[in-house]
Amino acid sequence: MVEQFENRVLRFAPLVLCLSLGVYAWTLGNPADWGMIDLKVYWSLAPNLLTDQLYSINMPFTADFPLPFTYPPFAAMVFLPISALPWIAARVLWQVLSLLCLWWLVRTALKLLADKVEQPFDVTWSRRALLWTALCVWCEPVRKTLDFGQINLVLVAGVFAAMVAVRQSVAGLGIGVGAGMKLTPAISGLYFLVTRRWRAAAWSIAGFAFTVVLGFVVSASDSWRYWFELLGAADRVGPVGSAINQSLRGALSRTLGYDVETSWPWLLAVAVSGALTFFALRNAVRASDTLAAVVIVQLFGLLVSPISWSHHWLWAIPVVLWLIYGIRHRRALVLALVWAVATGSDVITFLINQQPSIWEIPRPWPLAALGWVYPALALITLAATPALLRDQERRPQWAH
Repeated sequence: MVEQFENRVLRFAPLVLCLSLGVYAWTLGNPADWGMIDLKVYWSLAPNLLTDQLYSINMPFTADFPLPFTYPPFAAMVFLPISALPWIAARVLWQVLSLLCLWWLVRTALKLLADKVEQPFDVTWSRRALLWTALCVWCEPVRKTLDFGQINLVLVAGVFAAMVAVRQSVAGLGIGVGAGMKLTPAISGLYFLVTRRWRAAAWSIAGFAFTVVLGFVVSASDSWRYWFELLGAADRVGPVGSAINQSLRGALSRTLGYDVETSWPWLLAVAVSGALTFFALRNAVRASDTLAAVVIVQLFGLLVSPISWSHHWLWAIPVVLWLIYGIRHRRALVLALVWAVATGSDVITFLINQQPSIWEIPRPWPLAALGWVYPALALITLAATPALLRDQERRPQWAH
């Protein structure tokens, strides 16, 4: 019945996408009124690299939270062409580029699923990509990325394309350059190691080293300050204990009432996450399930990173697609539905609004428990993956 319902809806997928984007454009209103505060940081602060002041000048945001440039110097170099545009043109360009990357993210995940079952990426799969793009525009990680003008959609789409690239040099360089833009893509190297793509791993190190060297060439002082003074200062990036930080460190800090940093609760949580990731990855590699292996690595990275803002959790999109089209089992469908409700709701915004301020960590226990929503779902998914992969080999039960 699920497949029959989907087939009926797919006929109207292009129309649904047009309507979804039309409503989204209507909610945005006049481009002159778009905030896109993170893009404004990139746009306004990146040129400071040319005067060796990239990390010395902040952009005012609120009285207690001036916004600094938090990425490596190479990222500022990449943003320089955007900084040359008028502010309104930069906003429009970034919205369009981000939406295209959302479609690419969905399409890439579905292409891997089609290849897994040895099906051509035909009209049906293409319409699925349009339909899911229309739906994903409204999920919380995408909405926040678009509202803030964050780099997430562009970066995730690029990292995803690099991880599954056939040529090892392209795959490795893509991840290396991504890590040079923002350190978090470096976790993708774990995928190369478990799949024994040694050349890709080597190329990723070379690509990352190139971005670091290039940064020193352009601004030695800013590069030295970033790599030897600012690296690892999570509180400079933002409030660790705020509900918008959906990492293990953020969730544990809200639960215990103080920033756990790298103390034993965090180390224990990382050890548990690592063990779950190990077994999940081992089964995914044995099953030759590329998409499963990719999302497992990325979920682990989101969990162990000091800061994983809710809008960093765009990898929930390929997780849901894998559960629905890759596993095709009732249990997977239930888990996909929970992910969809969690990311499709405004639970993070609700939690943020309940905070006295973004810097105060103590929370009433119901809010602290609800603040585990993304990390808890990631841990459950990792723990369930071996059983789900066994379900993958059985007859698709939910389709009848």
